Amino acid sequence: MPARSSVVCAPFLDMNALFPRQRLVPLLVFCLTAVLRCFAAPTDDVYRLGPDSLPQPGVPQGKVIGPLTLPSNVFTNTTRNYWVYVPAQYDPKTPAALMIFQDGHAFVSTNGDYRIPHVFDNLIYRREMPVTLGVFINPGRTPDQKESSSADWGDRINNRPTEYNELNDNYARMIVNELLPALKRDYSLSDNPEDRAIAGASSGAICAWPVAWHRPDQFRKVISTIGSFTNIRGGHAYPDMVRAAERKPIRIFLQDGLNDNRGRRRDGSYDPKWDWHAQNRLIVEALTAKGYDVNYCWGIGTHSNRQGGAVMPEMLRWLWRDYPRPDDPKDESNRKLLGPAAP
Repeated sequence: MPARSSVVCAPFLDMNALFPRQRLVPLLVFCLTAVLRCFAAPTDDVYRLGPDSLPQPGVPQGKVIGPLTLPSNVFTNTTRNYWVYVPAQYDPKTPAALMIFQDGHAFVSTNGDYRIPHVFDNLIYRREMPVTLGVFINPGRTPDQKESSSADWGDRINNRPTEYNELNDNYARMIVNELLPALKRDYSLSDNPEDRAIAGASSGAICAWPVAWHRPDQFRKVISTIGSFTNIRGGHAYPDMVRAAERKPIRIFLQDGLNDNRGRRRDGSYDPKWDWHAQNRLIVEALTAKGYDVNYCWGIGTHSNRQGGAVMPEMLRWLWRDYPRPDDPKDESNRKLLGPAAP
């Protein structure tokens, strides 16, 4: 029976101690100051990357291919860049798991807040997640719009608000009907939806969630960091939608900070539909009430990727915790570090 577990996040110390492999006891993190800026603040500086997010000696390194370009008939007259991470252990004879990250440039970078290629290298090597292809896809743009980059990746420069913030199934159709076929032309991927995950931050999170929500036959694992489940384009409705619908076979881990944008409008009034943290709590409550396999982590940060990056390795361990692997006491081969695939 799916059950909720909750964790409290802190600066990187000992992540194994912070996230024991068992049902976790909810604790409350108290807010010391209300910092509402949309960039890193002192409450974000306490979150630091640990060794799982950095290259380690002796760990086989995957390769990143791209940027590649994906046109779309769902979002007409747009293209978007994407990158593919191929782990050193990938063998085309064995279909691999798949994980897709929205705002791909932010997750594929090896000097940013997430550094997913390093994280995948380390976790796959230790068999803490399956052999997984990572795909990092940007929002679309028309010929006269800018490609998202680390210098500018908000909603003002391209098709991101239309693709990421709306509640319809358009983005899910693009992923399933356009991106997946392009990937399958070059790679051997598992067709099992349990082997497919999707993730994002901020509006990228409320973009990732509907892909699984609309197409659980294709994706059943989700990671959301500082998710924008707010009234940008109606996303505050998701808690009610979750409660009204039959439970779907989705596993999700959500992260947010108590100092995320807290719904204070320019005139000084408060609107709960624009309170990022309150809306994250509401969707967790709805998911829990419906019996979803949900975990969450409330930190002290703002609308920043610092905490999400610091805890990403443990979020991935939790997400993939029960991927199929042999456990034969008479066979040591599956209890060793996983080296590169044979050439």
